[in-house]
Amino acid sequence: MNCQDHLYRNTDPQHVSRRWFLEQCGVRLGAMALGNLLAEVGFAAAEAAPSSDPLAPKQPQFAPKAKNIIYLFMAGAPSHLELLDFKPQLAKFDGTLPPPELLKGYRTAFINPNSKLLGPKFKFAKYGKSGAEISELLPHLTKVADDIAIVRSMYTDAFNHAPGQLLMNTGSQQFGRPSMGAWVTYGLGSESKDLPAFVVFSSGKVGPSGGDSCWGSGFLPTIYQGVQFRSSGDPVLYLSNPKGVDEGLQRDTLNSIRHLNEMRLKVTGDPEISTRINSFEMAFRMQSSAPDLMDISREPKAVLDLYGAEHGKHSFANNCLRARRLVERGVRFVQLYHEAWDQHTHLTKDIQQNCKDTDQASAALIQDLKQRGLLKDTLVIWGGEFGRTPMSQGGSDGRDHHPKSFAMWLAGGGIKPGVTVGESDELGFDVGKDKVHVHDLHATILQLLGFDHKKLTYRFQGRDFRLTDVSGNVVQKLVA
Repeated sequence: MNCQDHLYRNTDPQHVSRRWFLEQCGVRLGAMALGNLLAEVGFAAAEAAPSSDPLAPKQPQFAPKAKNIIYLFMAGAPSHLELLDFKPQLAKFDGTLPPPELLKGYRTAFINPNSKLLGPKFKFAKYGKSGAEISELLPHLTKVADDIAIVRSMYTDAFNHAPGQLLMNTGSQQFGRPSMGAWVTYGLGSESKDLPAFVVFSSGKVGPSGGDSCWGSGFLPTIYQGVQFRSSGDPVLYLSNPKGVDEGLQRDTLNSIRHLNEMRLKVTGDPEISTRINSFEMAFRMQSSAPDLMDISREPKAVLDLYGAEHGKHSFANNCLRARRLVERGVRFVQLYHEAWDQHTHLTKDIQQNCKDTDQASAALIQDLKQRGLLKDTLVIWGGEFGRTPMSQGGSDGRDHHPKSFAMWLAGGGIKPGVTVGESDELGFDVGKDKVHVHDLHATILQLLGFDHKKLTYRFQGRDFRLTDVSGNVVQKLVA
């Protein structure tokens, strides 16, 4: 500021009037306000100093096709043979032993690999202009058959739930690696100032076997980990102020704590201090934004009916609706876990209930995003950690874990709609064409977000780590 300080050189600052400050100092208050507004909308961002906010929006390496992700994770591993991968030959040979050459070197989690083959329990038909084959268990998904891409040639390295879920979410079967959501928010930041960049919901009977590590930050700064929202009470534990603490007192306390943290940050440069500062400020803003986000009662009845959502209910449908509300508000990555798909027995009954709980809302999410113009920028992913065996378990009404072949679907965010990629063999046992490993899926997702998966890295313990470890190829047949 070009202040005429010679007039008041030895004067106590408390004796200098506000009127003098405004009259004599060349502070250009209007220019300061304009500069702030320009920075808000991005015009002044290029010349501004680097942001101290680790979640500030960042540019990807190249033009992205997707800006947000909603990942519908069907924990427990849905049976591809009942849902998305019809096998007439499996039905034909139901009750017979599989060919011995098929089982050479094959391991299962619980059953004897020589168990008898089990034909599909439900009917399939072709839908849409694309002719996608979909089970009768998914009547709502059939309505958006031309908007989704089905991958029938997925395979993985893990055949138990926790390692499988960790691999699907973090690129490794071992604990300690950053989740995909953490990598995405590390690379892109967030466009939301009042909500976390990465939000997690869970429905179904229990949470995922992989636990919090499925949405953890691993060795990345903890600012990038997922924040789990609850369906009742405070969206996040301890979000409300205790009795006797009003907003003014809380703001004064946070200002003092922030000042102390910033002093320490200048001394140490520890990124975890930035995380702490950001977490305190985010929690303060979330006291109004999070309850508003969770309250779906003000949604039009037609929207609630589309999803099958009910205010005050703990359900996958409510969480799907909230996921749409989150991406509307600039949240980068939303993940919905529905753990109920582990059908070693009672397959027929339990998978029907699973689909009743999830099919309508999953399809409604695509329809809702599409009609709001959000689907083109939002990548929706549906799938579990592996598939189920073509052989029976639990008599004739169950299937064991199966990593060699399974199916997923994707929509929006640069995905080519109405295509089916890859195929399994005639029994649904192994991939027969266009194999897609978990690392290939991750490479494709990062490509859609504007990243070369080999170049989105973080240096830790002397080496550059990445989500796809040391492998992975983009599945070009999926990309529009």
